[in-house]
Amino acid sequence: MQHEKFHYQSLADIQRTAELCNAFLPLNEDVSPLFQPLKIGRHTVANRIALQPMEGTDGLEDGTPGELTWRRYDRFARGGAGLIWFEAVATVPEGRASAHQLQITPANVDAYKRLVAHMKETCLKNNGYEPVIVMQATNSGRYSKPTGTSDPMIAYHCPPLEEPLLDDKHILSDDQLKRFTDAYEGAARLASEAGFDGVDVKCCHRYLACELLSAFTRPGPYGGSYENRTRFLKDAFRAAQSGVGNGFLTTRMNAYDGFPYPYGFGVHEGSLEVDLAEPLKLIGELVDEFHIPLLNVTMGNPYKNPHVNRPYDNGNYIPPEHPIEGLGRVMKGLSDIQHAYPELPLLGSAFSYLRRFAPALASGMVSGGHCAMAGFGRMAFANPDFPCQLRENGGVEKVCMTCGGCAQLLRAGIPAGCIIHDREMYKL
Repeated sequence: MQHEKFHYQSLADIQRTAELCNAFLPLNEDVSPLFQPLKIGRHTVANRIALQPMEGTDGLEDGTPGELTWRRYDRFARGGAGLIWFEAVATVPEGRASAHQLQITPANVDAYKRLVAHMKETCLKNNGYEPVIVMQATNSGRYSKPTGTSDPMIAYHCPPLEEPLLDDKHILSDDQLKRFTDAYEGAARLASEAGFDGVDVKCCHRYLACELLSAFTRPGPYGGSYENRTRFLKDAFRAAQSGVGNGFLTTRMNAYDGFPYPYGFGVHEGSLEVDLAEPLKLIGELVDEFHIPLLNVTMGNPYKNPHVNRPYDNGNYIPPEHPIEGLGRVMKGLSDIQHAYPELPLLGSAFSYLRRFAPALASGMVSGGHCAMAGFGRMAFANPDFPCQLRENGGVEKVCMTCGGCAQLLRAGIPAGCIIHDREMYKL
């Protein structure tokens, strides 16, 4: 089916379209499964709703959380999600995605400590429990803009993402990659000092660790074979493990890039179809070596093929598929991974597209054993109170409209939020 805008008035409407698209969308009108506790390592999450890491581009120039950062996380904490996946925090200054991306350092760690404590205290006061908070440690790689101007650091030339190809000077050396993996130790140590419960070694959306998973054409120890392509991620995990203290390690990982071989991970060599053989192998190795108690699964690239993980109504191109088809791909991938590793709680993505019906898909996935938690990114920007509203009323009305405005702000390096429901603070 061709792309069309969201127009559904009932779950039955969605189910009919899903059948036409042959899309895997288990729906459950009863949202109570989302409010069951979940054991994650030594932590217990109060409910199955998580807020995904959505960058606000509103830190201070030294990487300290700014006034809008505090405002956003205060609202998230009041909203009642069981888990808050704190946005991307740079591990090295040259790996920042903007001049206002957060970066944790010895000089500002106390500011993070105050913010994390505030989030926990605020949620406890308003909801009766503390959220589990995970810090996403990142190196932006090809999307680095540390001074506000693009200064890409790439693992290899990727034609689908380079028009024209970048100069060879942007390709990182093996020594540079080694230095970048070592930096995860300091970031994890500071995150632990600040009170974060866990650290995410970010490996999604074609940022550096993710890009290296598809470095089939790169020579040397970080490219070519599966062992070489996964080297950076595993070394970053080992570095972080030595610094994380009593916290846990996890990752938000692309299970599918949506680019043709040899430029995509989790992609069938002869087509754009999902091939989970390598992602499943890697997940098993992370479980065995690092005992990750949780995995956050996503797909695609928000800059080049956002329809893969963020189905939308309006964007800068018309997707080659119906939004329900893309949504079904994410849910089927989640289900396949969860059934391959039933003891590993999976956190899923892409639910926000269904607006007020998103909780029904989240509940269907959780109650059906297809994932353990449902993650919301754009929805959290649009309505940070939705977890409480859903718990109290069984539904939500103020929802994300998938207009893409928050992403436009982020790409422009402007403080990002909802241009529809938070218009006074954020506007294009």
